[in-house]
Parts: sequence; C-alpha cells; structure tokens
Amino acid sequence: MPLALLALAVSAFGIGTTEFVMMGLLPNVADDLGTSVPTAGYLVSAYAIGVVIGAPLLTAVGSRIPRKRMLLLLMGFFVVGNLASALAPGFGWLLAGRLLAGLPHGAFFGVGAVVAARLVSEGRQARAVATMFLGLTVANIVGVPAATLLGQHLGWRATFLVVTVIGLVSMLALARLVPYVPVDARQSVGRELRALGNRQVLLGLATAVFGFGGVFAVYSYLASMTTEVMGFGESSVTLVLALFGIGMTLGALAAGPLTDRALRPTLYGSLGTLAVVLVAFRFTAQVQWAALVTVVVLGAVGFMTTTPLQMLVMRKAKDAPTLASASNHSAFNLANAGGAWLGGAAIAAGWGWMSPTLVGAVLAVVGLAIAVTAGLLDRGGAGERETTAGASRVVAEGPRPQERESGISSLSTPASGS
Repeated sequence: MPLALLALAVSAFGIGTTEFVMMGLLPNVADDLGTSVPTAGYLVSAYAIGVVIGAPLLTAVGSRIPRKRMLLLLMGFFVVGNLASALAPGFGWLLAGRLLAGLPHGAFFGVGAVVAARLVSEGRQARAVATMFLGLTVANIVGVPAATLLGQHLGWRATFLVVTVIGLVSMLALARLVPYVPVDARQSVGRELRALGNRQVLLGLATAVFGFGGVFAVYSYLASMTTEVMGFGESSVTLVLALFGIGMTLGALAAGPLTDRALRPTLYGSLGTLAVVLVAFRFTAQVQWAALVTVVVLGAVGFMTTTPLQMLVMRKAKDAPTLASASNHSAFNLANAGGAWLGGAAIAAGWGWMSPTLVGAVLAVVGLAIAVTAGLLDRGGAGERETTAGASRVVAEGPRPQERESGISSLSTPASGS
C-alpha cells in the first residue's frame, strides 16, 4: 500500500477523535462554561450538522480544485475549527467552533476515498478505502479514550489543542506523501449533481441512513447499558467503548478484501448479520462475558457496512464520484442523529434500556430491504456478482497520477458504461 494512504489514515484519526471525544467531555465542558449537560449535548449536534451541510457544499465548491490541494484546504478548515474550539470564550463560540470543525468531515472522506482508490491497482480499491477508514476506527480505540483522559486532567481545551496539532501533522503528511491528483477538465458542479441524482446512488444513501442508523440507535446508549444492564461500574465504560472500537477496526480490515471480492453480498451479509446481532444483544447483555463479546461483534458488523456503501455510491456515480462519496458521510451522520433519537424515544417510552437494540434491528432490516431492492433494480439483475476489480471507472475523475517513484500504479482510463 502506498505511504499516501498512511497520510489519509492519520487525517482520519484526527477527524474521528474530534468527532467522538465531545461525548466524554460533556460534563467537563458544562461545568466550565456554566451550562447543563443536556445543553452541552448540542455541541455533538453542531458537529453533525456541520458534516451534513459541509459534505455537499464544500465538495461542490471544490469540484475543480486538484484533489491534493483540496485535501489540504479541508484539513485547514479542520485545524481552524478545533483551534477555535480550544480558544472559545463562551458556549456560543464553542458551538460555532464545533460546527466549523464538522464542515470538512464529509468532504474530506469523500475526496479522500476517491484519491485512495486511485492510488492502487485494479481490484484493491476497496482495501485502499478501508485503510483510510482504519484511522477513524483506531481513533475510537486510542484517540477518544486518551483525549477524554487528557481533558479530564488538563481541561477540555487541552484536548482540542492536541487535536489541532494532530491536524497540523496530518497536513504535513498530506503535503509530503500524497501525489498530485488532477481533476477531469470536464468536472463541474452540474456534473457532480447529475451523478448524485442517479437512482442507485440515492438508494445507496438511503441504505446508509437506515442501516447505519441501527448501529447508532445502540451505540449512543452503550454507556448506560454498560452500567444499568450489564452490571459493570462506571470505570468500565471506557473499556466497553474501546471494545466497540476494536470491533470497528476488525470490521474495517475484513470489509476491504470482502468488498473487492463481492460488493453487494458483503453489504447484504453485514446488514443481515447486524440485525441478528442487535436482537441477540438484548439477551447476551444479561451475561457479562457474552455482552462484551457481542459488543465487539456489533462494532465489527456495524462498521463492515461502511466500505461497501462507500464503494457502491462511488461506482454508481462513476462520472463524478466525489460529491456522492462525500454525501455518503452526510447520510452516516443523519443515521447517527436519527438512530440516537429513535433509540432515546424507545427508552423514554419506558421500554427499557435495551429497547434500542430492537429499534436498531428494525432499522438494519429496513436498510437491508433497500439494499436488496437496489440490487434487483440494478441492470445486472439480482444475481450480479459485483466487484471493484477492473472498475477504475469508479474513480474516473481524470488521468491517474504518474508518480512512478511513489510506487503508484497508473491505470488506463476505461471505456464508458455502467
């Protein structure tokens, strides 16, 4: 794998850390700024809103900017947003800082996924994209717990200063390791929007909203499940969240080669298994060792859906994959917000702490139904065995970079067709 993928993974690590660390710092922030924890929770929503808005907006605005320069500009936004958060004099300023930090999230992963897929030879694109996402999963194992611990001992501002430094390191790595990647001279906002309107792309985004919503219906309340149902103390919450992160990493590692081999079967299998595991969790939560194993498996099958969904929208928006790829992350954040809301509604209705597992299972089944429907509607038919091998058209965004000394293979531009 090219070293450029390491630069993308480091950037993803920083983004993943700043996205999820606020959940562990809410009490500290609320205390310091003189507000309540529920009000401080708007800081989580502000970041998600930034992702939803920024993904299509920044991707469209930067559609004619060379990909490497675009990645650097997006990480620049990230650095400024986190620095503004660290220096915020009050809650309103911190809210604005979180919104700004979230703006480049989806656009970065959208552009980064296209670049990652173009750095490798045929049949390895999904593995390259999964390698970039490994940074996001490792952030949940190492970055978020470490940053939370730092914030608890040195103050939450120290956490965002450290994340700012990670962003600067990422920019240096991107500048040194990522080769020049031009955009197609025909690239335009209109072309990107037309590609986004493809029926298969829209169905892929809908699959992400519902399918991944099943994960967040449970993940959002995993800390409470740990103490209220599994019988662990508060000190064990970090361990349980880390186990979920380990599962995410294992899922990302498995998803790459599986998606390269058979895209739709990997998507169907991960969503179907996710629904089964969510139902099983309702029962295994009563036995501590079984609950811990289920948490790891849940993280694995949940995150295994991300790579095939990312590659699917890129493949179906083959003429302009960047906006579709970035919009996929808007879909994931809508899944985050929607899944958390529905899971919380089930708890508030008095159905119990484990009720989000059934909510999540229903969402996963809906996601699976949409995915299967999309497969049946696809031109290849229900029996099509989709792979990313030979599909450099997935990222047909102009000529590939020719930096042979960087170990980057150059693929020929394929003929048009779906």
